[in-house]
Amino acid sequence: QVQLVESGGGLVQAGDSLRLSCVASGRMLFGYFMGWFRQAPGKEREFLAVLKWNPGTTDYAVSVKGRFTISRDVAKNTVYLQMNSLKAEDTAVYYCAAVQRMGWPASRSSNDYDYWGQGTQVTVSS
Repeated sequence: QVQLVESGGGLVQAGDSLRLSCVASGRMLFGYFMGWFRQAPGKEREFLAVLKWNPGTTDYAVSVKGRFTISRDVAKNTVYLQMNSLKAEDTAVYYCAAVQRMGWPASRSSNDYDYWGQGTQVTVSS
């Protein structure tokens, strides 16, 4: 079992930056795939980025590529999502997710991830 806890959300203005954190506990993440998703009111959960823990390979949704960066701290068993140039349409609840086995390129479907955090709210005012 993997437990995930997100943090770092908040209320910011358009153009600002935020860094979300997702701390994993229960086991080390060697071999895991870590994803970030978001869900806005009335919309489906949207894939943002995924990281293969070893060796740190990443992939992004077109909508956030160049603005968002996924990274990890192996010692802290933590994955991050750095979000720059935030827009009002980035407003959503952001979720961290994990799955132990997956091919590459990794799946962008939320159905394929086994473990989820509780989510952290990001609100961007225009």
